[in-house]
Amino acid sequence: MSRQDFPRRLRLLTAGEYRQVFDNAVYKVHGKGLMALAIPNDLGHPRLGLIVSKKNLRRAVDRNRLKRLARESIRLQQQRLPAVDIVLMARRGVKELDNEVLHLQLHGMWRRLEREASKAAVDDQPGTGTPSANASQGG
Repeated sequence: MSRQDFPRRLRLLTAGEYRQVFDNAVYKVHGKGLMALAIPNDLGHPRLGLIVSKKNLRRAVDRNRLKRLARESIRLQQQRLPAVDIVLMARRGVKELDNEVLHLQLHGMWRRLEREASKAAVDDQPGTGTPSANASQGG
């Protein structure tokens, strides 16, 4: 049976870890009211950091609900996700989403991130004859 918990090793904990993701984001995945930035890591598992501002969700109960749902979503999908550091940010419009819609948004975002990371891994392998994802983006 696989582990389905959410220990500290699955979290971004320091400002430096967040800064690393912001400065070097390789993957950018959008959802309604949400955006995730991610960079590959060498840890063999994904890590999640959350940014939920009062500007986008005024009430603490709403901010905590979003964080709880995001953690639960990543906890359930951690076996499928590539080894990346993810910063999930709440954006305008997230307060209109109910729990079910948020769950579906997050699940779709993790699938897109998984697809982008696996595509980049295939593109970066030598001998495939395809340019890397970074070369096609111009930087």
